[in-house]
Parts: sequence; structure tokens; C-alpha cells
Amino acid sequence: MIKHLVYIIIGLAFWLGCGPEKQTKQQSQTTKETVEQKPAVKGYSEQAKGIFKIVTYDNDRILETGHGFFIDSSLVVTKYTLFPEANKACIYPYYDQNQYEIEGFYGVDRINNLILLKVRNVKKPPLTLYLKEPGANYKTLIVSKPAKNTLPLGTGKTLGTEVVGGNQLYRISNHVAALQEGKPVLLSNHQVLGMAITHNVDYDVYSFAIPSRFIHELLKKKSRIKPLKELQTGSNAQISEENKKIKGLMIETDYGNISIRLFNETPAYRDNFIRLVKEGFYDSLLVHRVIKDFVIQSGAADTRYAKPDDMVGWKGPGYTLPAHIVPKYFHKRGMVGSPRLPDRKNSKRRSDGSQFYIVKGRTYTDAELDEIEKEQKIKFTAEQRRVYKTLGGAPTLDGTYTIFGEVTKGMHIVDLISGVEIGNEFRPKKDIRVKRIRVMK
Repeated sequence: MIKHLVYIIIGLAFWLGCGPEKQTKQQSQTTKETVEQKPAVKGYSEQAKGIFKIVTYDNDRILETGHGFFIDSSLVVTKYTLFPEANKACIYPYYDQNQYEIEGFYGVDRINNLILLKVRNVKKPPLTLYLKEPGANYKTLIVSKPAKNTLPLGTGKTLGTEVVGGNQLYRISNHVAALQEGKPVLLSNHQVLGMAITHNVDYDVYSFAIPSRFIHELLKKKSRIKPLKELQTGSNAQISEENKKIKGLMIETDYGNISIRLFNETPAYRDNFIRLVKEGFYDSLLVHRVIKDFVIQSGAADTRYAKPDDMVGWKGPGYTLPAHIVPKYFHKRGMVGSPRLPDRKNSKRRSDGSQFYIVKGRTYTDAELDEIEKEQKIKFTAEQRRVYKTLGGAPTLDGTYTIFGEVTKGMHIVDLISGVEIGNEFRPKKDIRVKRIRVMK
């Protein structure tokens, strides 16, 4: 509640759009509480020129406030979570009385919470990324907005590497306040260790840095500049028309390739899946759930860096999708669907935004299908009964889970994965990864 009140106060200063930056009393108090006031240290004032405050908008309505920094003269990085509903954003650089509008984005990494943005009509000195693995007790600094002749520096040190919520992060001893997230965590050589962020661990809040190597990897994947509206969950008409023409996608796994096609009857699911594929979201995620003669499942955001004993499969891309049941599609062998939370926690049966399953299934008898009809309060058609008795599938999922595609080639790979040895929560004992998913034109 306090965090939301802070955002409301900030919003009053910006409700007309990209206007002059004003610091509220509460913001000022937060800064004094979370950083040390020190004279400007030689060299760090130059880094401060590449740091900025950022405000995102839905038209003229304030959405989020955070920080970021320049990694090229007009290219900046900040938190992706500031942007899912935004169609406009402005930055307010340190040592600068002006504000600048974001022109568009070059790429996103939803798992590591990063977005690359192009700023219009400005050039600033970029910060240098530190791409090596830091040792313990490296000195770390977080710079706050300059005040007259002083440069507030929050000092700390590196405490090691941790996997938190499925993300590989550097733990730091600096105190990072909520409104400081997105700032660069600097080393004594003036290079950027990573982006400052906080996480709840065992009911306490700790400070971390998203490693600079992930920013560097995203920079290497930089594509054409795209408008901010393309980050929103729904697709525009042009993109949707283009996606209709896509013949299929290839899922490359450690066990081999699986080709699928997506149904045009479920356009929101089709467009969402293709968008995540193009972002590289699925690269190196685990096939984290294998239920023999039922389904194999992947797409969980917390599996890329998961250790063998980690509980995984609960993290998506930060949103869910409304259920879209198309009666003519049923859970025969080879169907691709979207998992979701149980009804008791998800009365509207909304689907996970990124996870998907492929039906391996088994064959059923008429008696078994009769029992499922009674329990599920559904009625199978004659064709559905024929398929479930001969080809097989997972009829218990019908009518309650969204189907949005099917396998066109590679079901033998699904069968191989379905037969692996599993441990707790149906996770394979030996990791199986989706190397990447490719769009086939």
C-alpha cells in the first residue's frame, strides 16, 4: 500500500505527460535513508551522467517509475516490468534539466527483467558493462541523483551468486530501495556489475544485481526498433495477419526436434506464443514436467537456471491469458495446450502466459470414457470416442484447458521424453532443455 501511495504522489507531478521532473518530499526522505551522502568521487560523476529516472505512461496516465542507464549514446536499459501496459515513456537524466521521450524498444528479456530502449534526440556517455564473474567482497556503489556539489553514493560489496525466483543474480550488501531499482551497480573500476533490483527471500527483502552479461546478450540480439505498444499482451491487426501466414514452429530439444502448428481459431494464444518465441523467451528452458502416458510440459520462466532440487514450474512471463475453448479441438495425442492453476485458485480458468504442454496420452475404453463424461459433465462425440479408443489422448482435460496447436512432426521425440525417469513433482531426474524454438516461414 505504501508503495502504491508513493506512485500516486509521483503521478501528480507528471499527469500532463513528459513534464519537468519534481522530487517529492517522500522521495527525498527515501534517498536520505538508503544512501550515504558523500562528496563527489573522481570518476563517478561521469558515470552519473549516464543514469536517469524513467516514467512510463498509458497515454497521459502514469503507470510506473524507475531508473535505468545508457549502454550506448542513445540506447538505454531498464526494467522490463515498467512497460507491459505502457505506450509512452520519458527519461530524466542526471545533470540534465531536460526530459526525453522513448522512441521504441529494440528487445526484451522477460526472464531477466530487461528491456533495451531507443531514446529520441539525445546522446549521453554510455556506461561500460563488466562481463566477468565477480569475486566475493568486490566493492559496489549505487549512485543517487547529484545534490549541488555532492554525489550520493550507497556503498556495499558483492556477496556471491544466487538463483532467486528462477533468476541468476549477484547478491550485494547495498541497500536498494524500491524506487532505486534499475540503477547501475558500479564497481571500483567504474564499470557496471549489473542492474540493481530487490527480491523477497524467506520473507525478507534483499538487494541484488542482474548481471551485466545478460544485458550484453540482449544487446547482441538487438533487432529493428519497435513501438512500445507491441509489448502489450494483445496483438495489433497487422501482426495478427502476419502470424496467420506462419506455417509452423520447430521446438529444438536435447532429445530432438518437434514441429508444431498453431491454430488461427485461438489468435491470442497464437500471437502470444510467436511473440515469446521471437524474443527468445523459451531458449534453454526445461521440460520441467513429464507425466507418463499423459503430457510433457515446458515454458516455465523459473527453469532456465534451476538447480536439481529446485521447485519449478510456478513462474510465467508476468501475465495470464483468458480461456478460449474451441469445441472442435479435443485432447487427442499430439495436441498442444496451455496449463493453468486449479479451479479453486483460478475460477475463470485463465491460462499461464508462457507454459505449454504436448499430449502424449494413452488409449481409453468405452467404459472409461463413460466415467469421464459423468465426472466432467461433458459428452464425447462419436469421432472423439473413436480417436480416444484408437489413437489415444488425454480426455480428462477436455472442455477445461485451452488447446492452441498440434504436433505435425516429431511425436516420437515426445514419446522418448515421456518415458524418462522422473523425480519430485514429475520433474525429469536428468535435465531436458528446449534449446530454442524457431519460426518456420
